[in-house]
Amino acid sequence: MTLDYPVPFHTPNLVWDSTIAIYLFLLGISSGAVQLAIAYKRSNKIENLSQNWIIRSGVILGSVPTLIGLTLLIFHLARPWTFWKLMFNYQFNSVMSMGVMLFQIYMLFLVVWGVVIFKKEIEALINRFMPKLQFVMKLIGIAERIASPVEVVLFVLAAVLGAYTGFLLSALISYPMLNNPVLPALFLASGTSSGIAATFLIILIAGKLKGDSHESHFIHKFEVPIMVTELGLLVCFFVGLHFGGGQKTVALHNALSGFWGAVFWIGVFFIGILIPLIANMFVNDRLKYNRNFIILVSIFDLIGVFCLRFFVLYAGQLTVA
Repeated sequence: MTLDYPVPFHTPNLVWDSTIAIYLFLLGISSGAVQLAIAYKRSNKIENLSQNWIIRSGVILGSVPTLIGLTLLIFHLARPWTFWKLMFNYQFNSVMSMGVMLFQIYMLFLVVWGVVIFKKEIEALINRFMPKLQFVMKLIGIAERIASPVEVVLFVLAAVLGAYTGFLLSALISYPMLNNPVLPALFLASGTSSGIAATFLIILIAGKLKGDSHESHFIHKFEVPIMVTELGLLVCFFVGLHFGGGQKTVALHNALSGFWGAVFWIGVFFIGILIPLIANMFVNDRLKYNRNFIILVSIFDLIGVFCLRFFVLYAGQLTVA
């Protein structure tokens, strides 16, 4: 089947556009970075948590991309000024409404986790600029007592958030490619991969850590397993479409041909998966732990995940059941 509309970003059946793709990309980074930071914290004895760059990255990348993503989503609404209604009126039969609830709970636990980590810094700021807010330190002290269970719940919420980005698209049941059970797992894996890449960029550029630092060695343990998992899920995703027959097969053909086919093969597969995999599996350790090399590979990884979000969103809306 040959598509009769050549414009990649404007198709007759388009419901969600590039804003949603960016939103999904940012949430994936948040999910992956928080999971990585918690895994690192619980695997190592760290004397000063607030000075560790993986932990810092988890707090920064956990909160900032999520807030940016939600802001984009608010301005994407037909009536942005009514967004506050979504924050308090939950519809349990709506995937979008459940997502809003998830974000609120996730941000609550992230804030509690973050203030405990930066307790000393917050106390110093209060003592210097706002001494009347000393009661805040008592609240942080209470949060500190429940820090461990909060951390466990936050890890689970981060994983659920990563999978939710896939559930959000799979709820579009009239689109055969998007209504796919593999999508949540695929977006969780790719989001984790983007969180790892973004963390690498922060610790190496902002933190100025060496490529062979303890933090870099720890993160490298997860790169190949996550990318292999992502590749396997992509195969399952496409095989399911191929053997699904009918419009699913048509959706697969439309997605992997033309402009979006090029985005997948060049952006997702070649730049986002193949190059990082080869870079991590077959280069020598001297190059593998070179700071500039890691930065370059991490950028490729982020480009790949970014392209994947656009590919799935737009190519998935090319074919209607």
